[in-house]
Amino acid sequence: MNLKLVFIFLFLCSFSKAQTPRDYIKEYSALAIHEMNLYSIPASITLAQGILESGSGTSTLALKANNHFGIKCHVHWVGPSIYHDDDEKNECFRKYQNVSESYRDHSIFLSERSRYAFLFELRKTDYKGWAKGLQKAGYATSKTYSKKLINLINEYDLSRYDQKKLNRKELNKLQVEVSLVSDSEIFEKNYTKYILAKDGQYYDDIAEAMDVWLWELLKYNECDIDRTLIEGEKVYLQPKRRKGVKPYHIVQEGENMYSISQLHGIKLKQLYKKNRMEMGSEPYVGQKINLIKKIKFN
Repeated sequence: MNLKLVFIFLFLCSFSKAQTPRDYIKEYSALAIHEMNLYSIPASITLAQGILESGSGTSTLALKANNHFGIKCHVHWVGPSIYHDDDEKNECFRKYQNVSESYRDHSIFLSERSRYAFLFELRKTDYKGWAKGLQKAGYATSKTYSKKLINLINEYDLSRYDQKKLNRKELNKLQVEVSLVSDSEIFEKNYTKYILAKDGQYYDDIAEAMDVWLWELLKYNECDIDRTLIEGEKVYLQPKRRKGVKPYHIVQEGENMYSISQLHGIKLKQLYKKNRMEMGSEPYVGQKINLIKKIKFN
């Protein structure tokens, strides 16, 4: 081989991020578990989609845009973008500052779109149901999409991550090694703007950063006093709405009426009224909570 060609080959290889699925899993499993514990999306599904959609982190979108899930711009996307041939030529895809932003946007993308709502009625351990549901909801055009995800999960035993929680040491390591979504990034849920808190922040910290009064922020988030926030907790910058965009929510373990109201951007009082529940009472796991219409008695 010509020495010049050898040099070019070695030069290109030095910038390659090529890795195997096992390398990918080792690098991003903690991030997938972290997102699962915040958004109830099985870590096995997130990892399998990441491997499949990004070619284990080696695809053009992954390398140039940190886009590991093939998420396109869609109508309401206002962030950076990149154009890439997919189902059609020169399609618009989302571009992220880092991989953690891609993982967070994947969580938000699935949890805040009504066509994926039925998936959250499934157990986090039901990866087959999730895989088939993603195909049914049209996440990808491939007719074998669910089969590919299930095969990846089985081949690499990804389901072992679906019941795992990160300990403090693992979480601290994750936060050091992976730069999460910045505080200044503003999202929108139910036509209401919000940001995602960092672990250990107070409402007062966010009020100062976002140039709003503390009392306003507490009112928007229906809190009486300033308190410590957890990683990924939604902090609304505007008053929440009287109803949601999805018809209902199925209660998951660890959720309560307040966390559901924050998740869907609905005023807590309205949530209680729609479900004819007494203020202060809490739902049971598996209960169907109405988000738009008031529950009807037979």
